[in-house]
Amino acid sequence: MTVVRDVRLGRIIVLHDAERIASSDCAVSIALAPILFRFAGELTCEEIAEQVSVERREPVTTDLVIGLARDLEERSFVFGAPFHAARARIKGAFASAPVRDATHAGSAYYGDPQKLASYIEKDCFGVATGKLREGKLVGLVAPHIDPWRGARCYGEAYGVIGRSIPKDVDTFVIFGTSHAPMTMPFALCRKAFATPFGRVAADHESIDAIARACDFDPYADEFNHKREHSLEFQIVFLRHLLGDRPMRIIPILAGLSEHQARGESPSASRGVERFFEAVRGVVRDKRAVVVAGADLAHVGPRFGDERALADHERDALDRIDHESLDHAARRDAEGFFRHVARDLDTRRVCGLAPVYSLLRTVSEAARGALAHYEQNVDPEEGSIVSHAAMGFYETG
Repeated sequence: MTVVRDVRLGRIIVLHDAERIASSDCAVSIALAPILFRFAGELTCEEIAEQVSVERREPVTTDLVIGLARDLEERSFVFGAPFHAARARIKGAFASAPVRDATHAGSAYYGDPQKLASYIEKDCFGVATGKLREGKLVGLVAPHIDPWRGARCYGEAYGVIGRSIPKDVDTFVIFGTSHAPMTMPFALCRKAFATPFGRVAADHESIDAIARACDFDPYADEFNHKREHSLEFQIVFLRHLLGDRPMRIIPILAGLSEHQARGESPSASRGVERFFEAVRGVVRDKRAVVVAGADLAHVGPRFGDERALADHERDALDRIDHESLDHAARRDAEGFFRHVARDLDTRRVCGLAPVYSLLRTVSEAARGALAHYEQNVDPEEGSIVSHAAMGFYETG
């Protein structure tokens, strides 16, 4: 959900379905927010109308509440027959498909391979200004903002840092944020991933080894992979960067939602520790590079704040983000988790789980080097998404 300003309607709430069961986003007038926010399955339409009438000190009819509920149900934005039927059909088709489609090609980036290659080389790699560092690259933090807005940061991550990937590496463990809710801490996927540059095969041997070590179902949330962009964007850039070199992927969505909600380190969970141990084994045996597709802060009106940050507040955000990144560079996983979790409700760092997972699975000898930090500012209403490019190197 985001709040935006429409030239005709003023401020509106835009509902997004991360699973894409709904065929399109849904716009709701900001005036209906008190009703919308009560659609949690706990109140009847009559009770909602009564509560909102008291809150707003003006009559709100039950028919208005019912009308909004029916509209959202028809659009598959509330649990009802249309939603459940559509989800069962779409989920079944995805489960049986051997390939995960490039679902954001043609929207978040060019679907045409020639146009995409030109954009990456010119607008991403071409604007990067960093320098290659010495040492063996074993890990990479890259953004998952759309490549249109994140061109410079992608260029620093893959155009600069990515060129340090050892020539004998063909396996990549990729952790991504799950923007849809998860029931389990992690979600594996055994499907090949399609890109405009061709398919990228999944490393079934390694994925199966990780799955066998789990004491939870690592495929319970596999459907979240269908539309998740945090992994897709990394795979597109890796496929372009490596060219004709063979590559295999181990795609993992990182949720850790219960731990984030409680501010409790995932290290307290036996299941999480078993999972990380299995991934570390794969990283060691396959000499894999670990990648985290992770943005940082999400602040401003688009994300529910009353206003955009003032200049001094942007400076403060810069300092706080860099403090988090300093923990990451030292491979201080627990310090990173605590630092980000303490203001998760206000800074809204959606990359907490994938970066923490990288820090727990990359080589113990590795240390990070920040190549780029950026605050992407919406030109209309000032909302900010911050992100960074950081390489992890073994130098000894």
